Amino acid sequence: MTSDALVVDVSRDWAIACDVQQRFMQPLVPAMEALDYSARCRQMRELGGDCYDFAPLADNCLAVTIGDASGKSLAAALMIANVQSSLRTAALFTGNDLAAMLKAVNRQVHASSLTDRYATLFYGVFKGATRTLRYVNAGHNPPIVIRRNGSVHWLESGGAPVGMFPDSHYEEGAVELYPGDRVLAYTDGVIEAVNPADVDWGVEGLRRAATENDARSAQDIVQAIFTSMDEFSRGHQADDATVVVLKVL
Repeated sequence: MTSDALVVDVSRDWAIACDVQQRFMQPLVPAMEALDYSARCRQMRELGGDCYDFAPLADNCLAVTIGDASGKSLAAALMIANVQSSLRTAALFTGNDLAAMLKAVNRQVHASSLTDRYATLFYGVFKGATRTLRYVNAGHNPPIVIRRNGSVHWLESGGAPVGMFPDSHYEEGAVELYPGDRVLAYTDGVIEAVNPADVDWGVEGLRRAATENDARSAQDIVQAIFTSMDEFSRGHQADDATVVVLKVL
């Protein structure tokens, strides 16, 4: 094989890998009467270590995932793909026990990853009939629940990032939600956006952008968050940035 042919093959393989990763993050699932939801992942490079996922479950439930792998580019993309596939497999065998699910995911990811690789992960299950969100937070930035009255609640229950330790244990948390409540899940690249004065946008910038647009749809809130973040940072992006918005109806 000539060097030119090799370059073409590598470029084609890279393009396929990028396409596969994007297909993992297409929220093509049925709408729910009790929940409006949307997400966006904007990577620094063609491949990145952030992910989100929505998956319909039985009994009018929706699984929601957001994750952030250590490292950059291809290495991070492979890591987060490992996490996503492990999570989907574990969901088939652990039933409704979210803590057991994350423990199984952690073991699989730790066994199949390099010692310095791990991923933060938030996994939740929203039940439409009761408007409750059960979740496990595996070392991820705590999602924010913004109540309809403006008060804030943090989703922190869980354990260590997956892949960091072989025998991590996880705790399940739960929160009851009401019409008008919003849940914001995000990765580091969102709150660590900086302006020219090297000041972080922070969780407060994220909360303010969502609150100022709370009457809009989940998709519009996601877009408003990115617009506000870009205005603050003058369009400079130093890390992959992902936002998930759940708006309770």
